[in-house]
Amino acid sequence: MTRLTHLAVLTAASLLSAAPALGQETALDVAVALPGHDLTPWGMFMAADGVVKTVILGLALASVATWTVLVAKSLELKNCTHAQRAAFEAVDAARTLNEAAADERTARSPLMQAALAELALSSDALNDGEGLKERVASRFNRIEAALGRRMLRGTGALATIGATAPFVGLFGTVWGIMNSFIGIAASQTTNLAVVAPGIAEALLATAIGLVAAIPAVVIYNHFARQTAVYRALVSDTSAAILRLISRDLSRGVRG
Repeated sequence: MTRLTHLAVLTAASLLSAAPALGQETALDVAVALPGHDLTPWGMFMAADGVVKTVILGLALASVATWTVLVAKSLELKNCTHAQRAAFEAVDAARTLNEAAADERTARSPLMQAALAELALSSDALNDGEGLKERVASRFNRIEAALGRRMLRGTGALATIGATAPFVGLFGTVWGIMNSFIGIAASQTTNLAVVAPGIAEALLATAIGLVAAIPAVVIYNHFARQTAVYRALVSDTSAAILRLISRDLSRGVRG
């Protein structure tokens, strides 16, 4: 019994002395594996597969395009909305069409120019007031549609980026993870320190896809609301001009 007890004590002591060595060896394996991989976003991009790199570069360019559209379209919408609001205020405050046309705030208004052009073309139809208003309204409808399309120009790219960027990023991730599994099969190891960098590089594509898609969707919705405000101003201005024409016709005055 004493010999068995002595043997058990020796065995336990040998295991305890070997445990720290095993732990050190495992930690050493991890320490050796990780320094070979730069797990910063730039390091993961540089270490990624060619297809994943192409996907990330494409998504980065799409993100740059999104912010470019934001800056350019914001300036355009701001200037056009300001000019249209000033034109509406001038027309709404005028008593006659000639008075509104003489205001510098309406000088460049396509609605005012269209109304004056139709009045000039209809100068020999003195007794056709309803027909005149119908023709002017027809011109206004086409101008409103054209101005609305102009304000939406460029925002279609935002919709496309917002809808497709997550799936493009997912494609890069699937491709990268597929290569990681191929590497696992080739190395015949499932050590996390070995396979994690490849998986992280693949997931980077999905992250970049979301970074490109989310702002694109938010900015597109913002421009949709701002364009609706602008189109309402255009519609209000056309209605105000039609009121002036109707007043002039009631007075027996033609512009």
